[in-house]
Amino acid sequence: MKKNLVILGTGFAAFRFLKKVNRRLYNITIVSPRNHFLFTPLLPSTTVGTIEFRSIIEPIRNLDNTTYHQAYCKEIHTENSKIICEDADTKRNFELNYDILIIAVGEVTNTYEIEGVKEYALFLKELSDARRIRVKVIDLFENASLPGVEEAERKRLLRFVICGGGPTGVEFSAELHDFIEDDVKKIYKNLRDDFEIILIEASDKILNSFDSKLSEYTMKIFKRNKIILKTHSTVKKVTEDKIFLHDGSEIEYGLLVWSTGNTTADIVKNSSLSKNRKGKIITDGYFRVKEFKNIYAVGDCAEIENRPLPVTAQVAQQEGLYLAKAFNNQGKNVKEFSFRNLGMLAYIGSRKALADLPQYKGSGFATFLFWRSAYLTKLVSLKNKILVIFDWFKAFVFGRDVSNF
Repeated sequence: MKKNLVILGTGFAAFRFLKKVNRRLYNITIVSPRNHFLFTPLLPSTTVGTIEFRSIIEPIRNLDNTTYHQAYCKEIHTENSKIICEDADTKRNFELNYDILIIAVGEVTNTYEIEGVKEYALFLKELSDARRIRVKVIDLFENASLPGVEEAERKRLLRFVICGGGPTGVEFSAELHDFIEDDVKKIYKNLRDDFEIILIEASDKILNSFDSKLSEYTMKIFKRNKIILKTHSTVKKVTEDKIFLHDGSEIEYGLLVWSTGNTTADIVKNSSLSKNRKGKIITDGYFRVKEFKNIYAVGDCAEIENRPLPVTAQVAQQEGLYLAKAFNNQGKNVKEFSFRNLGMLAYIGSRKALADLPQYKGSGFATFLFWRSAYLTKLVSLKNKILVIFDWFKAFVFGRDVSNF
């Protein structure tokens, strides 16, 4: 008799598992408020129209031999192997029984409980976030170009502030700079000199997870591109149009994007499962949750005990693939998980990128071509590959679309 396998989440770890596991061996049920897999490394490109939204998603319902519920898991009852879920739309509650549970819910954006961040900042975690940013950016251009707008107000509207100097913040800053230089200045000619991009980072440099020389190179490129870097800066409070820093300075803004890192999702935070000081679920080397043989946790929400790994898509993918192979073998002859570091990539604007690989560290235009080709091969379907290639070609030849809808 097939076992009931319930998987929570549709991110990199969950989707990789679902693609590679023999789905005929189990009765698989997927629970997630997001009914698609999202290729997040290219998410910043969608905020300005370099890539279109649907080009980097894959519907979960395309997976055969699975059942999907668009819902949140609200409670995990380990004593009787069931979960309580809430429909993402109607808020109706329902129960699901499981023989095996895989938790792959990822993490959520960390606001550090700073006043005003939740209310006024935009995040960049989901496709809906990217669409909100894209609409807001175009609205700001249109509002600033209206007759009678005073110069000070126009400059405020066109001041874009990004909090967080990690890969997401850096890549969004780079994409926004390219959009303004390549397209906006040609279309909104009266706004050519009013734009300002400010990147705020709490530490002394951006891209802390990259090689220090690559980080320094990026800072030089950003300064050359007139992207203002405010390092050693932390945010005290945010209002509707102003950000207050701990050094006493204030910045008026039109758009604030918050990408300062992640924190534990509510289902993990509220569960009785063993967690470490960072709030992540503790597992063994086989991703079994501590004290349970039928509950597994993979991806950003979990951590192997005393073996912290980078919080990246490639780690989550490798964990999902490992778990799928283990389930296909019914747990026989399975060795503990071993991470293979393939390195990191980042786009930094002006058709330049970084590659921080074990065997190679590079930057510039050649690395930009490598960055694109590498991500192209990682897209999950032929459809996505074709769409992304077409989007890149369309943006290069015709420019990015500034239509709002």
